[in-house]
Amino acid sequence: MNKPMQLLILVLNKVECLDYLFEELIQIGVKGATVVDSKGMARIVGEEGHSIFGSLRMLVDSDTESSKMVFMAVNDDLVEAVRATVDRVLGGLHKPDTGVLIGLPISFFDGKVDKE
Repeated sequence: MNKPMQLLILVLNKVECLDYLFEELIQIGVKGATVVDSKGMARIVGEEGHSIFGSLRMLVDSDTESSKMVFMAVNDDLVEAVRATVDRVLGGLHKPDTGVLIGLPISFFDGKVDKE
């Protein structure tokens, strides 16, 4: 790890945007990402019947049953471009049920990153 890096974590609610998002991220230089299926606490509590509001939300909002978590380790100099791309492709992270993006500094990175 020669350059400072960040782990960007995107909780993506608009899963229909995932393929296009990856196309755009590749264009700006993102070399890889890991995707994990996820489900938020409100969704799980609603499914278990612990909350009338959760049950009502499932009836009204059944198309957002799951989300995706996207993990990307990127150089610091790419972070702002990734943030802008994610925001543009998703139509604005400020909108509800779109997604959440956070960045964490990486203190070490073991393993082969690319095939160069």
